Amino acid sequence: MSDELGELRELTAALRAHVEWQRGTGAGGLPGASAEVKRARGAPAADAGAAPPIESRPTPAQRSDGPRSDGPREEPSRPGLPPDLKLPSQERQREAPAAAPTPRIVLEPGQRSAALQVIQNEVVACEACGLHQTRKQTVFARGSGASGVCFVGEGPGAEEDAQGLPFVGAAGQLLDKMIVAMGLDPGEVYVANIVKCRPPENRKPSPDEMRACRGYLERQLEVLDPQVIVALGATAVQGLLGTSQGITRLRGNWKLYQGRIAVMPTFHPAYLLRVPRAKRDVWEDLKAVVRHLGREVPETKSS
Repeated sequence: MSDELGELRELTAALRAHVEWQRGTGAGGLPGASAEVKRARGAPAADAGAAPPIESRPTPAQRSDGPRSDGPREEPSRPGLPPDLKLPSQERQREAPAAAPTPRIVLEPGQRSAALQVIQNEVVACEACGLHQTRKQTVFARGSGASGVCFVGEGPGAEEDAQGLPFVGAAGQLLDKMIVAMGLDPGEVYVANIVKCRPPENRKPSPDEMRACRGYLERQLEVLDPQVIVALGATAVQGLLGTSQGITRLRGNWKLYQGRIAVMPTFHPAYLLRVPRAKRDVWEDLKAVVRHLGREVPETKSS
């Protein structure tokens, strides 16, 4: 009984070792019993001319028609496949390529105007959130965007709600001075907001209100395809980038919108009216935008 138990243990160990070998090499088949086990069973051991047991046969990785290299093993060709087609295992051995730029559809000025007008008509009739119940009118955008710069704010205030244009109150007047200080004309930048209707009492728009309006701004930016977006204030940054970080930490640090458009977060002009000393920080941010456009920074300073 003890002999049979010993044989069983030896066979089990041999089988376990073969299974591990199969996992490492991808080979199939059952191992041959060791000479000791064969002798224990009364079977003749393999003679010198017989084929070696399966454990000692060369694995597929060891067999080669030529000298082995230290590099990755080349995959065998497969019938019916083009010779230049790389197999999946070969693709994984290479570094992942850099993400290709998103193809852009370049529109003529007339086409851009027509496309933006379509979006604006939808905004005028929009009732996607409760803000439509208290608005006087929707506030879509102003400016052509010909400079490649787009300013995005939070939402309309009382003056904007009355006139139907963004940034026309005190904060808007300061913004125009900042634009001129950059060496740009206010008419050649594009100015829009995260939401198109005034929140009551100029409160911050809610997440639901921002989600309801987000598609309009995304389509505006798709049509304009600006070089730079200047995000004015925390709400604008959150609406564009989906981040929860505060504007104090984010301002002055370049970000990317949808992985392709440069975004410069900075303080909102309304904040500068309350905290004039922050104008110096904003001017540094705007100078970085001017340099990004490939223009010379004017010597004058925004005030």
